[in-house]
Amino acid sequence: MKTVRITMAAALVRFLQNQYVRRDGVEHRLINGVFGIFGHGNVAGLGQALEEHGGSQLPFFQPKNEQAMVHTAIAFAKTNHRLGTLACTTSVGPGATNLVTGAACATVNRLPVLLLPGDVFASRRPAPVLQQLEFPGSQDVSVNDCFRPVSRYWDRISRPEQILAALPEAMRVLADPAETGAVTICLPEDVQSEAFDCPVSFFHKRVYEVARPMPPAAALAEAARVLSRAKAPLIVAGGGVHYSEACDALRQFAERFGIPVAVTQAGKGALLESHPLGLGAIGVTGTQAANQLAEVADVVIAVGTRLADFTTASKTQFKNPKVTFIGINVCAMDAYKQGAVALVGDARATLASRGWDKPMAKAGFARRQRAAAAAAKKTWEKAWRSMVAPAKPSADGLIYQSQVIRVLNEFMGPNATVVHAAGGIPGDIHKLWRGKSSTDYHAEYGYSCMGYEIAGALGVKLAAPEREVYTLLGDGSYLMLNHELVTAVQEGLKLTVVLCDNHGYGCIHNLQRACGGRSFGNEFRQRTGSRPYRLEGAAVPVDFVANAQSLGAEVHTARNEAEFKAALAAARRSPRTCLIYLPVTPNSVMQGFSWWDVPPAQISGVPSVQAARKRYDQQRQLQQFYYV
Repeated sequence: MKTVRITMAAALVRFLQNQYVRRDGVEHRLINGVFGIFGHGNVAGLGQALEEHGGSQLPFFQPKNEQAMVHTAIAFAKTNHRLGTLACTTSVGPGATNLVTGAACATVNRLPVLLLPGDVFASRRPAPVLQQLEFPGSQDVSVNDCFRPVSRYWDRISRPEQILAALPEAMRVLADPAETGAVTICLPEDVQSEAFDCPVSFFHKRVYEVARPMPPAAALAEAARVLSRAKAPLIVAGGGVHYSEACDALRQFAERFGIPVAVTQAGKGALLESHPLGLGAIGVTGTQAANQLAEVADVVIAVGTRLADFTTASKTQFKNPKVTFIGINVCAMDAYKQGAVALVGDARATLASRGWDKPMAKAGFARRQRAAAAAAKKTWEKAWRSMVAPAKPSADGLIYQSQVIRVLNEFMGPNATVVHAAGGIPGDIHKLWRGKSSTDYHAEYGYSCMGYEIAGALGVKLAAPEREVYTLLGDGSYLMLNHELVTAVQEGLKLTVVLCDNHGYGCIHNLQRACGGRSFGNEFRQRTGSRPYRLEGAAVPVDFVANAQSLGAEVHTARNEAEFKAALAAARRSPRTCLIYLPVTPNSVMQGFSWWDVPPAQISGVPSVQAARKRYDQQRQLQQFYYV
């Protein structure tokens, strides 16, 4: 066996350069670069190896926050339909644990990222080292064990030779659409720099085939029979439609059988709202049209979705007592949810199968469902217009967030992408946005992670540099994680950031009051002397314009629709990363068409909480469990 004497870190770098996935005959590089912040736990090991061996095949990027770099990798993978991702490296201790939130975000969203946190000495000679958290019950535990529950694959390399077994398994999990998520390989500081005799074959090109598995014929036949007997079927399309590149197959399936389509946050764009059968968003943040048809649906075809509580309105959205689910998903756990007839397989291949045709020849719902979709969309149009173009200005004279969304939607073309995540914006934009392409909407709502927005936009731009990339976020998210503006400037990757300032955590402030609570702890207000245990003084004077300018962005300010349109035009002309600052009213004209299970206190001396709990107990009676 031919070998080469090499350090473990250098072997890892050379190995990552030759990892590929292949789907439909097309190869894609699996690991497209490394984001890293160096410290004593990785600078002399993996850092030195990247400098010496990385080159153009494994470029290095310098982020400004560890959590943010995972978000960038997630967005990169999402944009690439899970056919490529980035690696992230950190030092020992706080740098490593800063990755944990990002790891959970990736795993919840079924998106591949490779995490390479530094770890404490495997030899234990200098223990305890700087930044080591000692666990008194065992010497074989470090803070990196925190990654175990949020990773799809976890390993610790205590000897250099262990990468020969660990890395191929890590790549297999990253490449497998049914298993993918965060993969964590912990790298002890000393082992990174240790040399060993590595087989030369370890560096040969490896290609992991991403197949399009089909469900068993018997399961497909059963699903087709169930669907053929339906009177009011509905399709719920999730992110798996995009990852499988199944948008055309979904459209053809819907048109062939006349079944309306509603979309989750991750599924937005799978079928555009302009299509006669496109109902838009479903669930807690759903449109009136989608939710109206969901309430009476007797068969729900869930394609590539986890059917989380926002989609099912905490199991109150599908009210038909006889509703049956058909689950199409490459992940068996998701396919079987809600007692579904499970079709475990690739979304595109399953939807395109001719196995549906013969049973469906006798189905009689197509004309009714097309008419129902048209009627529901017509009714929804009036409500939509009342939200995006309010008849009356806000009481404080500031622009509504819903207006911001409409103006941005009108301005952006099909070759642009808007990125958003947590807070009030996802609820509004999911409902109101009318897509112009399948790729103009990018949401992280599986983990609802504040701070994803700018870092995620950077990942989209890295994956698709030809696209105009916008990110829409609130002041709360901006204050949490704005650092990647610097990285965008550093890399010459233009982003346009639209910052809506309502002086607080506005989404949760609204939820707090909807649950009967009094305003507490959600507005950005100064502490006063009269009631020092509460934050109820003047608004904190944050200068977002100066802040963004200090980070290298070009800044425009807008206070109404006309100024916002002018700012968008100016930002488009600029070659630089831009931020548009928009003070928005904390008030809202949004309407809701579903319920979300957030329990108010069962015992409270506050009358508004008591009333909210009474309403809550009534709504809980509508919850259904579909395991039949």
